[in-house]
Amino acid sequence: MSSALSSQADFEHMFELAPVSLWLEDYSGVRALFARWRGEGVTDLAAHLRQHPGRVAEYGAAIRVLKVNQRTLQLLAAPDEAALVASLGRVFSGDMHEHAIAEIEQLWSGALEFSNQTVNYALDGRRLDVRIRGRILPGHEDTWSRVLVSMEDNTEELRARGQLQRSEQYARGLFEHSPVSLWVEDFSQVKRLLDDVRARGIDDFRTFLKVHPDFVEQCMREIRVADVNRLTLRLFGASDKGELLAATHRMFRGEMRESFTDQLLDLWDGKLEQQREVVNYNLAGEPLHIHMQFAVLHERRHDWGMVLLSLVDITARKKAEAYLEYLGKHDVLTGLRNRAYYVEELGRLARKGPWPVGVLAIDVNGLKALNDEQGHAAGDAMLRRAGEVLSKAVDAPACAARIGGDEFSILLPGGDERAVQAMAERLLTLQELNNQFYPGQALSLSVGAALAQQGESLEAAMHLADQAMYAQKAQYYAAGQSLDRRGRGG
Repeated sequence: MSSALSSQADFEHMFELAPVSLWLEDYSGVRALFARWRGEGVTDLAAHLRQHPGRVAEYGAAIRVLKVNQRTLQLLAAPDEAALVASLGRVFSGDMHEHAIAEIEQLWSGALEFSNQTVNYALDGRRLDVRIRGRILPGHEDTWSRVLVSMEDNTEELRARGQLQRSEQYARGLFEHSPVSLWVEDFSQVKRLLDDVRARGIDDFRTFLKVHPDFVEQCMREIRVADVNRLTLRLFGASDKGELLAATHRMFRGEMRESFTDQLLDLWDGKLEQQREVVNYNLAGEPLHIHMQFAVLHERRHDWGMVLLSLVDITARKKAEAYLEYLGKHDVLTGLRNRAYYVEELGRLARKGPWPVGVLAIDVNGLKALNDEQGHAAGDAMLRRAGEVLSKAVDAPACAARIGGDEFSILLPGGDERAVQAMAERLLTLQELNNQFYPGQALSLSVGAALAQQGESLEAAMHLADQAMYAQKAQYYAAGQSLDRRGRGG
């Protein structure tokens, strides 16, 4: 008898001083309530309770609180047990009812234990997220008259988890909706390959790559793409990530191998943050000029397991730069080289050759009269035709340029007298073909030629070519030729 009393005292002592909220409750009323519901034909309890939410309150009212410990009073800000029991309607209120359905279902199904994540409210109004665990005590399985319930406050844990989830969603949103293409990649196997090379005593990695060009391909195959954002799909013309990742061999090819070699050299030298301009291809096969920024995340520098790449499409900028470069060296009207390029090429040939250098001076006959009689649009059209003839006549390394209003010139590096004469004849042949193709006013060119040997002045050769061209032009006008459709100019 004394032993039983001692055990009872120990239980009372442990119950009262337990560091978690404990409730000793009588669920016999719940058992009777369940019997009544079953008698009414209730089978799908969850659906029934959602259809009749008042019955959740019936469940709560059927529970009789026998005892709570000090931790419970502290948690719920109750001055004493009587005040707590009298205020249970405030403790179990609001959004607790939906959470309670899971608990009720466990007992309904015959379980002797139940657990539930729910919401309670302290008497000072604080909202508490709590984990409820209950157990019908041994010896009371037939009556449910003694149920021990623990209540663990995990408000801060859930709040931290929610904050973490919101942070993850925010970061994900930034990633997905970034205005640049973003890639998350795993370079850990690339690091392993580089470490293996270094372990073999290789110091000159550049020479190693030249001797083993297949190593670059091997490293490219070992890159694992973990994720890409939405703009990446639009940039490369992919419908989804699966289609994109299945086509990386089509996107990263050609010039990409050379840029990836430079990337490996930088990684070998410890440059874990890089940027460079590269060329990729979209799934339609069109080239994309890309400004790439590459960074191994700081916390993964030990294994390169997470790399972030941002790709900015600079194709439009590159086209604009190419066009500006084109304008700097070409005449817009005729498509030939302009005077600036011509002067630059003269200087280069004067320094380096190859010698001899042939020079042809060409002028459009009758252009002033055409402008006066038919307007500058007609004159511009004639200049474009002259540009067509010169562009078809000239192949690299020869250079054809418009150097004045109606003045053109051709430079023939390494061209002897025969090459110069052949070019002059070719111009006249193409002029006749051009006149057959275009109706209306005929194109007429005056052509003069000269040759500069090594050591001779190119400027002197240009002057001689000009003199020969003007002599031919003088003959043209002296012969009294006028503008007509027979191709003799005017």
